[in-house]
Amino acid sequence: MVDRPHRPSALAATPGLPPQAQVTISHGNARVLAELPTGESVVVLLHGATVLSWKDAAGDDKLWLSEAAKLDGTKAVRGGIPLVFPVFGAGSNGDKTKDLPQHGFARNSRWEFLGKSTSEGDSSNVKLDFGLSSESLADEYRKAWPYRFGLLYSVTLTRESLTTTIVITNDGDEPFEFQTLLHTYFRVKDISKVSIDGFDNAPYIDQLAARAAKTQTGAITFNGELDSIYTPAGGPAQPITLHEVGGRQCLRLVRDNLDDVVVWNPHAAKAAGMADFEPKDGWKTMVCIEAGSVRGWQKLDKGDAFEGAQTIHL
Repeated sequence: MVDRPHRPSALAATPGLPPQAQVTISHGNARVLAELPTGESVVVLLHGATVLSWKDAAGDDKLWLSEAAKLDGTKAVRGGIPLVFPVFGAGSNGDKTKDLPQHGFARNSRWEFLGKSTSEGDSSNVKLDFGLSSESLADEYRKAWPYRFGLLYSVTLTRESLTTTIVITNDGDEPFEFQTLLHTYFRVKDISKVSIDGFDNAPYIDQLAARAAKTQTGAITFNGELDSIYTPAGGPAQPITLHEVGGRQCLRLVRDNLDDVVVWNPHAAKAAGMADFEPKDGWKTMVCIEAGSVRGWQKLDKGDAFEGAQTIHL
């Protein structure tokens, strides 16, 4: 050994890097799993870029997923967080959308996983990015909606929250109109003990009463099927809070640039008629609170972009 001047008598051990978020691609490159060192996790299916699962550190899933959900890419997923784009209701924009499926094609298309990122030196979060463009669409969808677009969808997991962000760009020469929605299925213990705050004085469209225009008074509770499109009076800054059992706060939803919120529970009769809804009494343990822009239409001119997001806090 060469005797170097000023050689330290002992080399200090290099401090190990803190544990990092782990990202795994599985099921034949069909799913992306991200897990934080503290145990929180999220799973995204590349079919539809659909979030299938979001678990806290104790392993409790905050999202409801039907036991009969098709996870093989043959149809949209029943549960989790399907993405609605470019239309909420089939044919609701006349000839421009008449050939599109209900809720559009984003939830029925194969997305590309673009990679992961974290805040520098911070192991308490991870962001997953997914992309879909007009060039990657199935021929039937390109024929039905012949506009050039790009979608960037980001799923950010932290120890206490999940953020989903959609960025829509017009990459063509023609302007287009669209609607978008984050169709989130929440898991609850008992729908009869659920109340949702943040909708007092909100105008809404009751889709079970011939789209009658109404106004909400107080919190939303459930004693039958409910399917309504609300526009909270406080705008996107108005937080939505899901309570269960005696008013204990469970989850808080914060929106960014998404004016509308659809609240849906199918109850017994509607659930019984859906082949991919299992168990049939699963309506008792789920509720959809869906942040989006669906009462009207967003217009994007050439080169323009739209960004909307939701953050769900534990």
